[in-house]
Amino acid sequence: MTEIVGIDLGTTNSLVAAMREGRPRVLAPEGGRAIVPSVVSFRPDRVLVGERAQADRVSNSRHTIFSIKRFMGRGYKDIEEELRHMPFEVDPSRREVAHVRARGRSYSPPEISALILRELKARAEGALGGPAARAVITVPAYFNDAQRQATKDAGRLAGLDVLRIVNEPTAASLAYGLHNRDRGVIAVYDLGGGTFDISILRVKEGVFEVLSTGGDTRLGGDDFDRALADWVRARVREEAGAELPARPEVVGELAVLCEMAKRALSERDSAEITLDFPGAKPWRRTITRAEFEEIIRPLAGRTLPSCRRALEDAGLTPAGVDEVVLVGGSTRIPLIRRMVAELFGQEPRCEINPEEVVALGAAVQADILAGGTRDMLLLDVTPLSLGIETVGGAMAWILPRNTTIPAAAREAFTTFKDSQTGVDIHVLQGERELVKDNRSLARFRLRIEPAPAGVARVEVTFLIDANGILNVTARDLRTGKAASVDVQPSYGLTDEEVERMLMESFEHAEEDVRARQLLEARNEAEAILGATHRALGEYGDARVPAEEREAIARAAAALEEAVRGEDHQRIRERVDALNEVTLPLAERMMDGVLKAALRNKSVSEVLKE
Repeated sequence: MTEIVGIDLGTTNSLVAAMREGRPRVLAPEGGRAIVPSVVSFRPDRVLVGERAQADRVSNSRHTIFSIKRFMGRGYKDIEEELRHMPFEVDPSRREVAHVRARGRSYSPPEISALILRELKARAEGALGGPAARAVITVPAYFNDAQRQATKDAGRLAGLDVLRIVNEPTAASLAYGLHNRDRGVIAVYDLGGGTFDISILRVKEGVFEVLSTGGDTRLGGDDFDRALADWVRARVREEAGAELPARPEVVGELAVLCEMAKRALSERDSAEITLDFPGAKPWRRTITRAEFEEIIRPLAGRTLPSCRRALEDAGLTPAGVDEVVLVGGSTRIPLIRRMVAELFGQEPRCEINPEEVVALGAAVQADILAGGTRDMLLLDVTPLSLGIETVGGAMAWILPRNTTIPAAAREAFTTFKDSQTGVDIHVLQGERELVKDNRSLARFRLRIEPAPAGVARVEVTFLIDANGILNVTARDLRTGKAASVDVQPSYGLTDEEVERMLMESFEHAEEDVRARQLLEARNEAEAILGATHRALGEYGDARVPAEEREAIARAAAALEEAVRGEDHQRIRERVDALNEVTLPLAERMMDGVLKAALRNKSVSEVLKE
């Protein structure tokens, strides 16, 4: 079993920590910094991460990605307002999930985050002298399901088994040892690079209860940098009679200079900003801390209503809070600390480095999961993952193990065959990739209206109550028809059996992943082969040139041969080849469908024309 590490995947900076000699410690190369800037630079010949990438924010600004956490689980429309501050390109064609572009390729936020996590994993393994494949990763308390899932996906892409996603406020409280309090109320004020989070927690005998949360997913140190950048632009316009160009290189340089000035003003009363203009003398301006505070005061003030609402939702006044904890690098700003002290009527705790406190707390949580902290009992969690069977006998997890209960989660699925009249829901428990290796809990059937493959939408909801009773409901989203079953996931499982199932999942991990990859590749191949044959039949011989039909037939035959083999990569390659040769046909069919829609004709009418 590899060591479990705690990771703070931050907007501006990220860290990894682990328990060392009974205390949580951040992990860093010998003589190096613990903090890893959450920056990825794509150069023509290699990819840089962290400090090395940070240096490229000016020289390689078009292909250097930062603050990607702000994009996690969000669509293009959600981040459109922020684009003028981004020197890198955001792909306008990817509307549903925001993607960034670098060196001619689009990357999702989990892909970029995975590169940062790999760097953290590597430095953890260097410091620990062994593998670090399991992790606890923190997220803001108000991250929604899409954002949490995106974070888990990033961990998976980085080669990490994400045992638990932990709320940052809870992690910060663990770092301060507040779980050892007999009882008390804690306010965690978390202002990072891209997000603000306020959480009111009640701790009693080591158990945390979240009373209320609030915050702003679009407020953080990045916004202070941008406000300062806008102020600089205005001063340059007034004092030098020049307009700073909107070129990515200029935007990138200005962002770096403003961030440096912000950091300096947390330690000093003034800082100097210098801008070099080609063919002209540099523009210099000294900014005082008082000036900076006036610039950011409206933004900083936006955190206070969220704090008051959180207190109100918890049924408390500031006097009812026993401890206030500061989290996030932006809480180093003196104005922020004064505002928090005035609101809560007490000096906030900040003796632990606010940039490290979440990672340290994640390490404490990791130690608890590893069994290192024996005097703290983890109650009300799912001992093993829960999910359902999907096509070909693969396991689709819906509730991961160690999910705190009560809990609810839902996923949408579709049909694999044409004209299905029902969907069999097979509820499973376990950590293995294939159904045959997991524990069967229940089966039931949902009747649906016949439709072509992929048209039906079936939403499966898992709900576990405080007693550990699992209710699984399947609902046809088109008709509203539903069916459900109640099961007790932990019934009949001893601790030894749970441990055995977990051990088997690790022992057979590589073999299971290979089996799942082959299964998924075959499923994808069968789906595209079926769709290709249907398209050729419906579209008619006369409308597909002979040369194109022959190319499609050759590609389909090559794919059918690959499916009979055991090489999932070869199957994927043949799938890509068939996709490529059928692209013209698909485009013509789509064009026909759109024209039909405009003429109020059905798809079948178009295909017959």
